[in-house]
Amino acid sequence: MVMTVLVNPRALSDHKTRDFKMLVDGKWEVGSAQPIERVAPSHGVVVSRFPTGSKADAERAILAARKAFDHGPWPRMTASERSAILLKAADLIAARAEELAFLDAIEAGKPISQVRGEIAGSVDIWRYAAALARDLHGESYNTLGEGTLGVVLREAIGVVSIITPWNFPFLIVGQKLPFALAAGCTTVVKPSELTSGSTLVLGEILQEAGVPDGVVNIVTGTGPEVGAVLTSHPEVDMVSFTGSTGVGKLTMTNAAQTLKKVSLELGGKNPQIVFPDADLDAFIDAAVFGAYFNAGECCNAGSRLILHKSIASAVVKRVAELSKDVKVGDPLDPTTQVGAIITPQHLEKIAGYVAGATSSGAQVAHGGEKLDLGMGQYMAPTILEAVTPGMAVAREEVFGPVLSVLTFETRAEAIEIANAIDYGLSAGVWSRDFDTCLTVGRKVRAGTIWMNTFMDGASELPFGGYKQSGLGRELGRHAVEDYTETKTLNMHIGGRTGWWMPR
Repeated sequence: MVMTVLVNPRALSDHKTRDFKMLVDGKWEVGSAQPIERVAPSHGVVVSRFPTGSKADAERAILAARKAFDHGPWPRMTASERSAILLKAADLIAARAEELAFLDAIEAGKPISQVRGEIAGSVDIWRYAAALARDLHGESYNTLGEGTLGVVLREAIGVVSIITPWNFPFLIVGQKLPFALAAGCTTVVKPSELTSGSTLVLGEILQEAGVPDGVVNIVTGTGPEVGAVLTSHPEVDMVSFTGSTGVGKLTMTNAAQTLKKVSLELGGKNPQIVFPDADLDAFIDAAVFGAYFNAGECCNAGSRLILHKSIASAVVKRVAELSKDVKVGDPLDPTTQVGAIITPQHLEKIAGYVAGATSSGAQVAHGGEKLDLGMGQYMAPTILEAVTPGMAVAREEVFGPVLSVLTFETRAEAIEIANAIDYGLSAGVWSRDFDTCLTVGRKVRAGTIWMNTFMDGASELPFGGYKQSGLGRELGRHAVEDYTETKTLNMHIGGRTGWWMPR
C-alpha cells in the first residue's frame, strides 16, 4: 500500500480559460486554424488556448527575424544598450513572477512552490546574460611579424530557432533566449504546444522592455507543422533545441540540409553512485529529491541508484520510508512536492515501464501504481529494486517518478554500470573519500558530476551532455559565444613581395 501523502486537487472554478495570441514581427495574431486547448493535467479542465501556428506562420516569423537581423537595430546596438534591455526584462519577469508561475503550474502540472523557484532562477539567468553581453569580445595577434596584424572578431550568428519542451516551460527558454539576444541574434521561439502560456507572456515582457519588432517572434503549434520549418528553413542560421533524444536526432537531420549550427540538450538516465562511507543521511534526502523532483519529468533526474551491495538493502528501506512523506497532489497547493503527469498517454507510458520491469524480475519497494485523486492524472513515487543493467527501466528515460536500484561491488564495476547506456547528461557520486569522488567523477562520461550533492546548479556553471544527451552547453560564461561566429581579419602592413608576381 502506498503511504505517500495525497493532497486532493481543488477545483479551478474561479479560473477563466485564457486565450493567447502568438507574436510575429511585433504583432499579436490569433492564427487561422482551430486553437489548441490545453487541459490542465491536474484538474482535467481547459485552462489555456493557443493559436495553432502553420507552416506559413513559421515562415513569416523567420523572415521577420531575418529582416530584423539584416537591417534592424538590434545587432547594431552597443553591448551596453542590449544589456540594459535584458536587465529591464529581468525586472519585469520578477514583477510578473506569480502570473508566470501560475501558468506553468496549471499547464504543466508542476507544484507552484517549485515553479516560483524556477521563475526566480530565470530572473538570475537573464541578469547573468545581460552581464555577459558586455563581456563578449574577440582576440588580437600582434605576434605574427612586422608585416601582419591579426584580429579575430565575434559576430552574432544570425537568426536562431529556439524550440523548448513542456517540462520546464519558462526556465528552459531562459537558458537560451537571453544569451542569443545578448549576442545580437534575432529569434523565432516555438514553445511546446502543451505549455505555451508563460513563453507568450514573456513576449509581452520583452516588448515592454524595449526589444525591437522582429527580434523575438513566438509561434505556437506542433512540431511537424512549425518545428519542422524552424529546423530546416534556409534563412535560419542556428537551432537550439531541448527535448527528447529522438526528436533531437530529427532536428539534426533537418538542420543538415543547410548545415546549420545545432545545440541540443536531450535525454538523460542519470546515476547516483553511493559508496559505503557516504553520508547516508544527506544522500537519502538527495535520492528522494533527485528521483521525484518535477514528478521525474526531468532530463537530469537521478533515476538510477547504483548502490554498493553492502548498504543496498538498508538504503532502499530508508529511501522508501522517506518516500512515504512525499506529498503528491494539487500543483496549486504550496505543500505539494509532486504534481500531475503531463498527459494521460505519458502516464500510461510510465506505468508500462514499471509493469515491464516487474515482469522481468524487478521488485516494487514503494509505489508502483497510478493514483486516483478524482481529477487529472498522477503517479505514485515508485522504487524498483533488483533491477539489472539490461532492463529497459535501467537504460531508457522513463520521464516519471520512478527510481531504479542497481548494485555494485567494486569502483570499476560502478563506473562501468554508470557508463553502459546511451546517455551522459549528469551523475552523482557519494563518498567521504575525495579520491573516490574525483576518480569516479573523471571516469563517468557525463556533462555534470555532482559530488556529495545532487541537482544543484548556478547560472555560471555550464550544463549539457555527452553521447546521446546532446551537443553543446548552455549557461556558463561562454554561453553567449555559442550564438556567435568568429571572423578572422588578417591585415598586411607595408609593401608585399611574392615569387608568383614577376617584376
